[in-house]
Amino acid sequence: MRFRWFSILVAGVLCASFAPASRAQYAVGDWPMYRHNLAGDGFSALEQINTHNVANLKEAWTYQLAPRGFFNARLLESDEVTPIVVNGVMYLPAGPKVVAVDADTGKEVWSYAGKSLQPSTRGVAYWRGDGHDPPRIIFTTFDKKIEELDAATGKLVPSFGDSGVVTLDVGYVGVPTVFGDIMYLGATVGELPIGPPGDTRALDIRTGKILWVFHTVPRPGEVGHATWLNDGWKGRSGTNVWSWYMTVDPKTDTLYMPVGGSSPNYYGGDRPGNDLFGNSLVAVNAKTGKLKWYFQTIHHGLWDQDMPTGPALFTIDRDGRKVPVVIAMNKSAWMFILNSKNGKSIFGVKERPVAKGDVPGEWYSPTQPFPLKPPPLARVSYESPDIVTAEDTTPAHAAACRALVEKSGGFHNAGPFTAWLYHEEGTPVHSSIQFPGGTGGSNWGGVAVDPTDAYVFVHIHNNALIGWIEKKKPGLNYGRGTEGSTQPYDRASIVGPGPYAGFSAIAKDADGKVLGNWPCQKPPWGKLIAVNANTGEIAWSDVAGITKGLPPDKRHTGNGSSAGPIATAGGLVFDGATTDGMFRAYDSHTGKMLWVTDLGGNGNDPMSYEGRDGKQYVAITAGNMLHVFALP
Repeated sequence: MRFRWFSILVAGVLCASFAPASRAQYAVGDWPMYRHNLAGDGFSALEQINTHNVANLKEAWTYQLAPRGFFNARLLESDEVTPIVVNGVMYLPAGPKVVAVDADTGKEVWSYAGKSLQPSTRGVAYWRGDGHDPPRIIFTTFDKKIEELDAATGKLVPSFGDSGVVTLDVGYVGVPTVFGDIMYLGATVGELPIGPPGDTRALDIRTGKILWVFHTVPRPGEVGHATWLNDGWKGRSGTNVWSWYMTVDPKTDTLYMPVGGSSPNYYGGDRPGNDLFGNSLVAVNAKTGKLKWYFQTIHHGLWDQDMPTGPALFTIDRDGRKVPVVIAMNKSAWMFILNSKNGKSIFGVKERPVAKGDVPGEWYSPTQPFPLKPPPLARVSYESPDIVTAEDTTPAHAAACRALVEKSGGFHNAGPFTAWLYHEEGTPVHSSIQFPGGTGGSNWGGVAVDPTDAYVFVHIHNNALIGWIEKKKPGLNYGRGTEGSTQPYDRASIVGPGPYAGFSAIAKDADGKVLGNWPCQKPPWGKLIAVNANTGEIAWSDVAGITKGLPPDKRHTGNGSSAGPIATAGGLVFDGATTDGMFRAYDSHTGKMLWVTDLGGNGNDPMSYEGRDGKQYVAITAGNMLHVFALP
């Protein structure tokens, strides 16, 4: 059993008499950023909780994220919050407020409820301050604002923008990435084909002044502009960093931007070409915004498999050399391990032919990039024998799945990047089926990295998307903001238009009680996977998650949400990214599950920190509750 003792360096701890930003360091036990650090590795160097004692982990305290009865349409998604901790204080959005709580006890230190709409339901950012300005808490809101608070008092910072508030032309509901005295914001622009640009912006932390803007759809004279044929770039929206965070290499002043797909998601006849920088990892100079390199993971995306997560930075051993790498993952099943200095693939990428579709006026890329290593981490194809049977789930569920196939006219699948077929009204339907589906193999939870052995951990789910492309019908809502667009075609299915119609069916018991909406292909439906980035091979995988409505001997199906895991120096991986409401700890070297508890709701990305009392804590949100665990 692997277990490592780290020699912990004594790091500068922020306090009332804070040090200048150039010298101040976060303590080893802090978790000061959404994915822990600028590298986005989701790794804690704490080892008090380890493979020997994690089975004794108990709930230490909880915190209710929103007041009872609070409701704000779709904005209340507090189970997507990941808190941060600096110097024994936890900061997080909580329903309509931003709060600071004692990280040992959960006792509230201050709370702030501004006049804006609800704060981002993802998290907040922390700026360490300097010799003149104290530390600040930075967050975005759902009405296109950025607000800054004094970290000690929760009061607005008057010198930032207009008395502590900056109003943006284009909003962002993720967490600002903070590097030095600059914050970086993506863009939340929806999925209309024509609309506000999805450009990335850098702002001055002290004033809120915009320092530079990077055009994610290149303009005339810019690198990548030639990939937009027939003026498809004009007015183009989407193509944005909608991920909740970006990552930075402070040694090279490089900002890594995971740029999502071009809009609309499923039709690209009005944007022929490869559409840079859609579906790309883009590296720029963090201080100037100047392009360094890019790597496109999908050409001319038609599958909504865009880049949902910030890339992770670390170092691998390659042929006796230390090589800095960055992990690029979109919602497909592929992991691209790239040299972080130049974007070149470590294990090679091959452009392979993919099948074309038959949608009128559509433009299809003849090839797509396939990494030679690692192998696909999730299902990428489907054949008719892959459908569940009564032996896999239940007779009623299997029958419902067969009925779905029949109503859909059967399924067309040509492997990865299966093109959507065209359905003309009045003709028999015949659906395509895409693996992974629009919610991905992995999603915004991203990866966690153990930098000591270059293991990369990711939770995947095997969900499909079904349907066809049709001429848009007046009055129907095709979802994701596209109902107001003039695009001529969009995706629909036997269950109607909309973005996420999947290959799943309602399961009921003998009394007609709904047990769940279960996938219709054979399990496993989700896995936790460890990739050895030194070799590009899968080190281990576990069928993670159970389906509670199934008989005990069939429950170990695996499943997955959009969240991701973290890793710790105690030799552990913590994972709450299942749809069964459970939170689990695994041996990071072997994949053996060592601890599990029921959260009562689906978990988000966890985090770990050291309290003022010297204890290591592990925290995770589920539903409207923050759960914090420690050893007795």
